[in-house]
Formats: sequence, structure tokens, C-alpha cells
Amino acid sequence: MNNKIEKLYNEGKVNQAIHLLIKKIDEKPQNVENYLQLSTYLIEQGSADQAQKLLEQAQHLVKKPRELSYNLAVCYYMQGDFDKALNLLDQIPNDDLTLYQKALTYLKLGQSQKALAYALTIKKIDERVQELLGDIWLSMGEAKQAEQMYLAIPEDKRTAKVYFLLGVTTLEKDRDHAEKYFDQAKQMDIKYYHHAMNQYVSIMKMLNNKEKKK
Repeated sequence: MNNKIEKLYNEGKVNQAIHLLIKKIDEKPQNVENYLQLSTYLIEQGSADQAQKLLEQAQHLVKKPRELSYNLAVCYYMQGDFDKALNLLDQIPNDDLTLYQKALTYLKLGQSQKALAYALTIKKIDERVQELLGDIWLSMGEAKQAEQMYLAIPEDKRTAKVYFLLGVTTLEKDRDHAEKYFDQAKQMDIKYYHHAMNQYVSIMKMLNNKEKKK
């Protein structure tokens, strides 16, 4: 990774950093690192489609195209092309990053058991992994395990989403506590809170209707 460009990017000079990387790619089209750095920035800026095009072109230019596979899999994942993402992830060694992305993708495909199997083999458990495990347990209807995972995330690392889901997982046993979590989510990101609450209400209605029909 080019540290000078990384410094510019971290200072918020995003366009400058991207232009410098494009220049470097033009000068050395076989250098894998520049493609990886540029695609990472594009993904972070919400341009997964551009990152995908860049990496697909790069596959024909670099000596070891497999080194681009992880970033390309992330692009496919972000655009909802989960099967393509998994196909690439299956071709690369199972390090923690790959396992995390596989678990994430299987969760999106609704294959929670597989997602759990991959997530549980991740060696370094940080807040991202704890959140993922919480999401997987929740998708399996295991609210208690999900709550434990979300609570394991340090308070200063919790997002509006984590607080919202803590509210969801504690609602049945402790309404007051759940309301506090919902309030925290609302304070942190009101837009996310309203979106998540609307989704949650729709899901609950659907489940209640199913129960009534039974």
C-alpha cells in the first residue's frame, strides 16, 4: 500500500488520492497493490460497480489475478451478486477476512447454519465479528445468544444498528430496557432508526398473521 496516498485519503482528500492511484496504475499496470488500494477506496466511497470494473480489467493485466479475488468478491457481495461472491471466496485460502465475508454472504442467502459455521471458525473476534454472530443468531430466532453477542461489543464501538438490535432482543423480557436501547439508536442515527423500526414492525405483523392462520 502506498502510505503517502493513504495519508491523503485519510485526511479527506479522496479525489486527490484516487487520481494519484489511477496515475500509478497507468505507469505500472501490472502492480497488484495499486488496484487493491484503489478498489478499497472506491468500495468505501460506495462505488462498488466502478471497483468491480477496475478489478475485472486488472485480472487480465496482473501476474497473480487471484490476489484480486477478495476485493472483487466484496464488490459482487455489495451489489447483491452473492453466488458470484461465494464462487470467488471458495478459491482463496480461509483466513479470517475470507471467513467473515463467507459468513456474511451465506447470511444474506438465508443459509444461517452455514453462516454460523464459518463465523465460529474466525480466530480474531472483534466487534465486527461479534455483530455478525449476533445477526446470525438473531436470524435463527435465538434472541438470547444474539443479545449476548451484541452486549459483548464495547459501548464505544456500538452503532445505531447494534443498539436497535439490542432493543429487539430484549423487548420481550424487559420492555423498559429495550426502550432505552431504541432511544440510543434513535439519538445516534434517526434515519436508520425509522427505517429499521418500519422494517421491524412489518416483520412482526407478518409473523403475527402467520400465527393467527395456524
